[in-house]
Amino acid sequence: MNKELLREKILSKLTADHQLLLQAAQSSHAAATHEDNVPDSKYETLALEASYIAQGQANRAQEIKQAIDAYRQLQLQKFDETSSIRMSALVLLEDANGHEKLVFIGPAAGGLKLDYQGKEIMLITPDSPLGQELIGRQVDECFQIEGSAAREYEIIAVE
Repeated sequence: MNKELLREKILSKLTADHQLLLQAAQSSHAAATHEDNVPDSKYETLALEASYIAQGQANRAQEIKQAIDAYRQLQLQKFDETSSIRMSALVLLEDANGHEKLVFIGPAAGGLKLDYQGKEIMLITPDSPLGQELIGRQVDECFQIEGSAAREYEIIAVE
């Protein structure tokens, strides 16, 4: 799998999300400052609520911008079956039921799912529970993620 093309897909998705959030923040800011939303009493909080939403959207847009920068600077590493897993690894996992899962270890945007070449890839960070378990492991190793529903995985391949 071409990880440079995968990076471009990640950047494209993050850029689209960034633009959407910037537009939403501008709309919320406009609602917060619109003359129709000037409160007549202390109990009318529409403008205040809209300003909170605008600030939250602006903050999230900034986080996405930082993720875009991090992916642009990410050095893509090459891996084989003897390599230890680290940043920029594309890892194929299989659970105890035989279900496969593809994860890409990146610097940000953990949890983002992408459809790439007909396969779903989930981005994870080294700080996530799954990322912490994967870092340093190799193909054919098994591990278990603890939590409400403990899951066991085997590392099938690393690119």
